[in-house]
Amino acid sequence: MASGAALATLATACSGGGSPTSPSGNATKLGVSNGRFNGSSVQVNVAGTALTETSGAVLVESTAGVFLLARTGANSYSAIDAVCSHESCTVTGADGASYVCPCHGSRYDRSGQVLQGPARAALRQFPTSFSDGMVTIAL
Repeated sequence: MASGAALATLATACSGGGSPTSPSGNATKLGVSNGRFNGSSVQVNVAGTALTETSGAVLVESTAGVFLLARTGANSYSAIDAVCSHESCTVTGADGASYVCPCHGSRYDRSGQVLQGPARAALRQFPTSFSDGMVTIAL
């Protein structure tokens, strides 16, 4: 039978994490926009959001999931899954052009690639289109 200390060590090793740490740097919490799910996509109105500015980003909440949506050009946007690949926390912060997970400080670029761990896997990217002030995230 394993001792309490041995079980605690095993649990920590299996969690992939250890104790939570705060994200470093100057991450600020993203504004939240509501997305409308229509069965195969999520639509987001950019009016009145940070998406009106080039390089602006928001956290999109919808019944289909939570997404990180950023404006990357005049009429171009990137959308990625907002669930951290490390321990499934919702990524809610941004620091310049990177997204920051509030749980353990993992950082991702606007295409979802890991810039800094502990996360090892990229976030899923979704195709987007823009028309009449609406961004459509194809699922």
